[in-house]
Amino acid sequence: ETLVSRQSLMMLARLARQVRARRAAAAAVPPGCRWLSTGLGYGGGPGGPLSSFANAAAEEKKKRRMNESTVEKIVPPPNYFGFVVVPQQRAYVVERLGKYHKTLEADWYMLIPFVDKIAYAHSLKEQALIIESQAAITKDNVTVMIDGVLYLKITDPEKASYGVSDAIAAASALAQTTTRSEIGKMTLDKTFEERESLNKTIVRILNEAGEPWGIQCLRYEIRDIIPPSSVRESMDQQAEAIRRKRVAISESEGMLQSDVNIAEGGKRALELKAEGEAAAILMKAEATAKAVRMIAEAVDKDGGEEAIALRVAEQYLEAFGNIAKESTTMMLPSNAADPSSMVAQAMGMYKEIVAKQKTTDKKQLDEDEDNF
Repeated sequence: ETLVSRQSLMMLARLARQVRARRAAAAAVPPGCRWLSTGLGYGGGPGGPLSSFANAAAEEKKKRRMNESTVEKIVPPPNYFGFVVVPQQRAYVVERLGKYHKTLEADWYMLIPFVDKIAYAHSLKEQALIIESQAAITKDNVTVMIDGVLYLKITDPEKASYGVSDAIAAASALAQTTTRSEIGKMTLDKTFEERESLNKTIVRILNEAGEPWGIQCLRYEIRDIIPPSSVRESMDQQAEAIRRKRVAISESEGMLQSDVNIAEGGKRALELKAEGEAAAILMKAEATAKAVRMIAEAVDKDGGEEAIALRVAEQYLEAFGNIAKESTTMMLPSNAADPSSMVAQAMGMYKEIVAKQKTTDKKQLDEDEDNF
């Protein structure tokens, strides 16, 4: 009992020394510093270097947990005593005396105890593998953060067991390296425009490399491509400039179309006005010609010349009465008080014109007959 009491006291003394040492170490830490596990860094706040490292480590751990949660890990049954049942969409790889024997699919089987061993178990379901965010450099030397989701399944459990130590981890690492390699062949603008072709290229490369591993890559989807903040600001400014350019072009095209419409309207108005004036002149000429024909027909009748003389006398008197209204200067004929002489003179001129016209018509008729 004395020995036990002495050992207990020694243990308590040792624990007390350890507690005092830890308290002394904690007191020696500057006021602004904390341990890494607290999430705070040097500098008195969350902005210190240890803080950023701790945040990055926590984020990486969180992604790893998410990735592990999306991948189904199958553990071989520990105890089966010669009888085993394989669930649906699973495959067990059996070794006999340390050498591959066969692959068990969904069913029940009898195994030889201590001879046959279930060495590996795989899930044949399609699995979604989250490719963690990573930095990649484009062809035009821009660093972007890119992540994605890889959908794959195990098609050959034997190759997945013996071709590689961990087929899922190998596919994840290959997807990361392939993504960085393909991003390096493109410019930043192309990475946003050709996501589909980039996904197909990564799937093709993964299937070529993953065939010896017994896995098949069904599809790969890029989730986010995040450029640096300075590049994003430049892209926003460029997009804004393009939008302003389109607005300016639209406004100029609108003004141009407006001017064209106004010019076309003025041109059409002038054309319509000219057509109206031409139609009026034509109608006036037709009316004058019709009046002349009617006058000519009236002259040939009895009393036609008297009617013309009367009409000429009326127009003479009307014109003579309007002379003083149109101008302050008047030029009067010497015999202004004798309208009969003016009428006789006008009738003489008319008869002379009619005689010349008849002579001309007769000559034209004779020429036509000779030509005929």
